[in-house]
Amino acid sequence: MDFNIEADYLQRGTWKKSVFVLEFSDGFICFAGAYLTKYLQAALQLQVFLEKYGYLHQEDHIHNEVEVQSAISGFQWLSRLPVTGELDGATLRQMTEPRCGVSDEGSRHTWARRVNAIFTGRRAAAGPPRSRRKRSVAQGTFVRRTVFVRVLFECVRDPRKATDRIHCPKWYKRHLTYQIVNRPRHLSLGSVRLVVRAAFQLWSNVSGLLFQEAPGGPADIRLAFYEGDHNDGASNAFDGPGGTLAHAFLPRRGEAHFDMAERWTLNGHKGHNLFMVTAHEIGHTLGLDHSPVRHALMSPYYRKLGRNLVPSWDDIIAVQQLYGKRMWRYTGSVLDPGFPRRSSDLGLPRHPDCAFFYTPLGHMVLFKGSRYSVLNLGTLRQEPYYPRRLTDWTGVPQGTNGALTRPGGRLYLFREQRFWRFDPVKVRVTREGQWAKDLSWTGCGNTPRSNDIL
Repeated sequence: MDFNIEADYLQRGTWKKSVFVLEFSDGFICFAGAYLTKYLQAALQLQVFLEKYGYLHQEDHIHNEVEVQSAISGFQWLSRLPVTGELDGATLRQMTEPRCGVSDEGSRHTWARRVNAIFTGRRAAAGPPRSRRKRSVAQGTFVRRTVFVRVLFECVRDPRKATDRIHCPKWYKRHLTYQIVNRPRHLSLGSVRLVVRAAFQLWSNVSGLLFQEAPGGPADIRLAFYEGDHNDGASNAFDGPGGTLAHAFLPRRGEAHFDMAERWTLNGHKGHNLFMVTAHEIGHTLGLDHSPVRHALMSPYYRKLGRNLVPSWDDIIAVQQLYGKRMWRYTGSVLDPGFPRRSSDLGLPRHPDCAFFYTPLGHMVLFKGSRYSVLNLGTLRQEPYYPRRLTDWTGVPQGTNGALTRPGGRLYLFREQRFWRFDPVKVRVTREGQWAKDLSWTGCGNTPRSNDIL
């Protein structure tokens, strides 16, 4: 989609405060003067964009000023732009960037639940499967409708409107197969297989998932390249170079489609890197929504190949909340042989509340409910006579979901908005309170002034 409109057009006085009504009737378009044609065309393209990516409903294509401004605000939030609700040059330029074709609808609500789960220790709820909504656009006919156009907006979108996407669908098994249906003609099958395998490996490295190629099928996840309309619905048709690069379906349909017309590359800087786009679309096939976090694999916009090829903290949390965690061990900056491993392989409880290295013991400690375990990092075995009751840790409540040791040896444990400071010498809690208010070293006392905190 191409918004050929200069930013300075949006600053002209009368346009900012004018409301125009268009009637599409019998193929005739009525509007107030030829001077406004370019603005109105751009506004209609804006409406199509916001409907396609889930910021506006598509029931009757009628939207009032508050709805459109709210939609722009939601788009700016996910794109890490200043949330003003105004259609400025930066917002328009972002809309023209190459991106994933999956809708952004519900991404903000899903992300809020994911972050909330970090602080509360509650696992994000998984609900009934959610299918990727198909969007249809009437072609070759004029639909009678009324479109209200205004460029100056001031309202923030109500996130409660995304109630139909509260629960994340997931696979109910940990060993998934995939199949490469076809490939770009200028890339060899061997090189594409290596790229796809590496993209799946990014996700298996940080979760409890394992992936295996099934060249002859059938497979849980299918990757295929198409051009133009490929029977996914008119609004899902690929648009040639640029624009929409690929799209995918949530579990358990398990399909990722790529635009064959793009210039796909493996390691060059021209065109679009197949590894980066594949890693993103795999995330969708696993049930992940788009992320607002800078440099996240699940950011909706194309991320160039760079030195840092690992998933962001938000990608990792998202996939682990669905499929569990693994244990990693490093010697210096090198991952030890045999890792990552699942905690259950070591005889440890699944999904512990929190884990930390406890200096007085020289071992790793894991809390789970009313009991705790001690892991010997040398033998990778649980120490004898464990698990024991949590009452050994005087004053520590059940359900703490985070821990860290500060200089001086004091251990801080967290649950939701509260903290407990444990003194290893006195072997008891010596202080508690609200961490954001009482612990200045967390840096959480200042209110952010921009949307660039992720």
